[in-house]
Parts: sequence; C-alpha cells; structure tokens
Amino acid sequence: MQGSRAAARYAKALLSLAKDKDVTKEVNEDMSLISNTIKNSSDLQAFLKSPVVKNTMKKNALSEIFRSVNGVTSGLFSILIENNRLDILPLIAKEYNRLFDEMNGVQVAKVTTAIPLTPALEAKIQQKVKELTGHEAKIENIVDESIIGGFILRVGDIQYNGSVSSQLTNLRRELQNNTYVAKI
Repeated sequence: MQGSRAAARYAKALLSLAKDKDVTKEVNEDMSLISNTIKNSSDLQAFLKSPVVKNTMKKNALSEIFRSVNGVTSGLFSILIENNRLDILPLIAKEYNRLFDEMNGVQVAKVTTAIPLTPALEAKIQQKVKELTGHEAKIENIVDESIIGGFILRVGDIQYNGSVSSQLTNLRRELQNNTYVAKI
C-alpha cells in the first residue's frame, strides 16, 4: 500500500512523542476517532486528497472537525500539511493504534464470518481467544459470504478455520482420494 512505510515512521514518532508527554492513551483515542471518521466519510477522504484544496483550508477543516483532540494530535496535522503528506493520515492513525496495542500487550483477533458478529458471539470468541492465548484481544470482524457459514479465527500466528466452505473442500478432497467413490 502506497505510503504505508512513511505512515509507520510517522506513527512511531507520534507514539514516542506521546510517551514523552504521557498522553499515549488520549492520542490513541484520537487516532481511533480520526480513522473511523475518515473511513466513514468519502467526502472527507476526497477533500483531504484533493490537490485543488489549499493546505490552510484542509488544516482549518481538520481543526474544526477534530476540535476535541489532544495537542499532540493537532500538531501531527500541522506536520503532515507542512510535509504535504496529509493523504496518509488514515494510515498513520491505524498504525498508531496497532503500535499502541502492541505496546500494551493487546492482540488483534481477526474473525471472518459470513454475517456480522452479534455481541453474544463476540463475547464467546473473546473467551476462546483468552483461553487459547492467555491474553485479551480486540475483535476485528471481517464479513465474507463466500465462507458460507462458521468462522475463521486468526490471532497472531494461530489460525483456526471452522468455515463451512473449508469443511466442504476437505470433504471433496477426501472423496476424490477414495478409490471406491472415485469409480462411481
């Protein structure tokens, strides 16, 4: 992904600055807010990427939209505008969240399901993840209808595939290798 290396460097520098000022948690909340706001607004995405819109206008808009953010976060806006890198702000926000979680020992459990998770299922998955790894994890739900049913759980290096499509593939493979069924 274009800009991801630069985003990682900015996020590391931001985390370092936030540590020095003892505001890592506040900046993490700001980065979550920024990431979600930009992700959910195609107009804001287009506005930030537009070469026609002047940088002062972008800075004013960000200051107005994210009024309640920490001073460290608003300083990031200024640096990104000065370096003409405002387009990677969402990547920086995501990377900062990841680095913050890593620093605090929080893992991300990616759960792929055919339908969105309910809060009850999310709680069961959280319990299973804690049982497998011994740590809590943030649940990230990915909806993929092609798995038909069941789920695929990824936590760090561990992957458990309990999807219906995987079971059907395994069954098909077993039936193809069975000499009695193959002759029919």
